[in-house]
Amino acid sequence: MDTEAQQHMERDRSPRPSGVEVSEEISDTGGSEERSRFAWVDRTTALVPGGRYTLTVLICLLFLALFSNFVMQPFQIPSSSMADSLRIGDRVLVNKLAYRFGSEPQRGDVVVFDGTGYFGNADYVKRVVGVGGDRVVCCDQEGRLEVNGRWVDESSFLYPGDSPSNVPFDVVVPEGRLFLLGDHRSDSSDSRDHLGSPGGGMVPLVFVIGRAEWIAWPADHWTRLDRPDAYARVPAAGGAHG
Repeated sequence: MDTEAQQHMERDRSPRPSGVEVSEEISDTGGSEERSRFAWVDRTTALVPGGRYTLTVLICLLFLALFSNFVMQPFQIPSSSMADSLRIGDRVLVNKLAYRFGSEPQRGDVVVFDGTGYFGNADYVKRVVGVGGDRVVCCDQEGRLEVNGRWVDESSFLYPGDSPSNVPFDVVVPEGRLFLLGDHRSDSSDSRDHLGSPGGGMVPLVFVIGRAEWIAWPADHWTRLDRPDAYARVPAAGGAHG
């Protein structure tokens, strides 16, 4: 009898199925990982005055700073050189990734660029009229701008009453550079004014900050800055003249 009872008790003390033990281990490990994952938040919150509220605000500000520096940055228009497309005081959103992955500015794009050494020690906003290899001439016998021998209808964006240029020019844009003009030609200091300067008023691509895509403020002027169709008929550099 004693022997049978002892054997029965030993059977009752047999180990649990291995599957149960593994399940318990996973549960314990998951809890530890979750606690350690958020432990830094609790520690940081304890060190910051205002706790979680202040930490949330700081994270949001950091996100906005990174977004502005690397993705989309607002710029305020200080002059009328791009009127009527852009007015004094307008705030435009500039896409800083537009030309960062192999894409390059195209004729008609409105771009913001660093003018240091070419225009002046400031950021400027102008319209791309010629890209590398283009021949840009003004004006033809009818007073129109020509790019690669094809006249360009600028009526959709040229400031009312302005001529394409009151300064004649005939230039070939070097590779890797841009010829830039303001839409308000009679009130714009642009590539025409620097033809005799180092670089000939042609801004290197690497100086382009980004493409102006939206007028964000004021609210009644909110609009997207689409590329006009005026340059669609312009042939590529070296193409047939029309």
